[in-house]
Amino acid sequence: MTSSAPLQLAPSSFLQLMWLASPALPIGGFSYSEGLESAIQAERVTNESEAAHWLVQQLHLTQSRGDMAVIAQAAAAWHSDDRERIAALNQWVRTTRETSELRLQTEQMGRSLVDWLRNRHTGDAALQPAIAWLGTQDASYPIAFSFAAHCTGATGRDALLAYAFGWAENMVQTAIKAVPLGQSAGQRILAQLTQNIPQAVDHALALPDHGRQAFSPMLAILSAQHEHLYSRLFRS
Repeated sequence: MTSSAPLQLAPSSFLQLMWLASPALPIGGFSYSEGLESAIQAERVTNESEAAHWLVQQLHLTQSRGDMAVIAQAAAAWHSDDRERIAALNQWVRTTRETSELRLQTEQMGRSLVDWLRNRHTGDAALQPAIAWLGTQDASYPIAFSFAAHCTGATGRDALLAYAFGWAENMVQTAIKAVPLGQSAGQRILAQLTQNIPQAVDHALALPDHGRQAFSPMLAILSAQHEHLYSRLFRS
């Protein structure tokens, strides 16, 4: 009898995904709070428990059904080099951002990641045309990330796990700075998020086109309010 073992991610792909998920990647993700700073200002998030609940809900209600679903669908398009499909997904991201702050975030992070890809793959004649094309499309962050993950050779699921963990780390650091919380509290929140990430990834992978959504009224209101906060730690 033979048993089928799960496919192992190649070490080079694993390390490249860790690189993409790192908060140290110079694309500016650490400088945004995605509405959390406004939620803290409005006293909707005041302690560790509320911060954990907020971020878990944001993972499932906005990330999983929005950007993560786009990354999952773009993965297949990159494999077949379906530029029309990728352009349509990119347009969806850009036009469904509910505030100027959220739109500027995805534009800036996408542009910075394309610049990073251009530098990372200097001299790679096979990849540079696609990177240049992304630049002409004003690629949003999910689309730029989907291509960066595609370049690693990782599966769509592994790419989403890396993306979600990178998002979680940035948001936990936001909570630590803005609530404020201690590092131990931050690690407990991150532990809760990591328990929820696999479910969120599976949901994103299963969503069809009509299942994607970018409807989160309270997050949009808080993001709009953040643009006008008198004093803030995070970028708008």
